[in-house]
Amino acid sequence: MLRTFALALAMIASTWVMAASSDHEEALIERIKPVGKVCLAGDDCAVAPVAVAEPSGPLPGDQVYNQACMACHNTGVAGAPKLGDAAAWSAREAKGMETLMVNAINGIGGMPPRGTCASCSDEEIQGAIEYILAESK
Repeated sequence: MLRTFALALAMIASTWVMAASSDHEEALIERIKPVGKVCLAGDDCAVAPVAVAEPSGPLPGDQVYNQACMACHNTGVAGAPKLGDAAAWSAREAKGMETLMVNAINGIGGMPPRGTCASCSDEEIQGAIEYILAESK
């Protein structure tokens, strides 16, 4: 009789646990579901058009300077010639734009290649140089 009672109790408990675990399982699945989806080219989800900002052309020299050059060239960090220092920049300008471009693109002294604007185009680098020269006369 004790064995029958224990078996009946075990069946009731397992039914209750299964019902409870079903609710917990649903809650668990809800909590751990992915928040996004990776969509690769060729997948069905890749057909929806995505708004992408088109570049409007190179940034103007002053904007490139303010975003990437001013941290060093406003303060003279690591020997960088300061914006507005006519003597320092006229000596560099006398070497020609080609030399200034090579130095800016490849780096010189403490300046890394392309300064701090690795994504800048050559045209943007040149615009920044032209801005610095104009502001340093």
